[in-house]
Amino acid sequence: MRSASSLHETHHLLPPRTDTVAHPLRRPMRHGRPPSRWLMRSRWDVRVHGIEHVAADGPVVLAGNHVGLMDGPLLAAFAPRPVHVLTKVEAFTGVLGHVLTAAGQVPVDRFVVDPAAVRTGLRVLRDGGVVGIFPEGVRGDGWLDRFHRGAAYLALVTGAPVVPFTVVGTREPGGHTDSVPARGARLDLSFGEPLDLGRVDWPRTRELVAACSTTLRRRMLDHQTDALAHLGRTLPGPLPAGELEPEPGGGVTEHSR
Repeated sequence: MRSASSLHETHHLLPPRTDTVAHPLRRPMRHGRPPSRWLMRSRWDVRVHGIEHVAADGPVVLAGNHVGLMDGPLLAAFAPRPVHVLTKVEAFTGVLGHVLTAAGQVPVDRFVVDPAAVRTGLRVLRDGGVVGIFPEGVRGDGWLDRFHRGAAYLALVTGAPVVPFTVVGTREPGGHTDSVPARGARLDLSFGEPLDLGRVDWPRTRELVAACSTTLRRRMLDHQTDALAHLGRTLPGPLPAGELEPEPGGGVTEHSR
């Protein structure tokens, strides 16, 4: 009977191979989460809902809306388990870049196919970890009008369930791209029931990934609608004119092999 470690190594040999891919840093991320939660709660009223929907072990993809600058930090600090969030590569510069790397976050180029980001995400999932992703690719009104395929692809390759999440309060109505909520503002992070897309070893065609992405988008919108109604909240609306982030191109979302 094979050990768990040997099964993990076997999974890393499946296409696309991840046996030579380094796992993102984990220890600083785990140790950094408690003080990060304390710091954020000292400034904002953070509320987390539906943590029972995130499995206590095994691979999980967390996929959510993207409305404000604080979405990623909120997810990284308050997800029920340590999570490696796919983060735009432009943020990995200077002091912030060192912080993100130490926190185990994964740089992704949103404007081209990014095999390195894909394989790093797969490495995390095949090791039984958690990957966070914002399928919209950029900050906006949060209603998933732009929806890319990375979350569905990662789930199809690994068989990991996708847990939808909704973030509310990280950007106030009329707030610009890099704005942060006012002190004392309420930030809600709500997790929904997981979606199992199954595992497909081969072929993973563009058509299959697109169809699964459509299914995932519907589930995320259903959860978002229910969460907003339950919380009695609304999304902040579109970004002000001139504040829209550039539209990503292919990026991780177009990889379907």
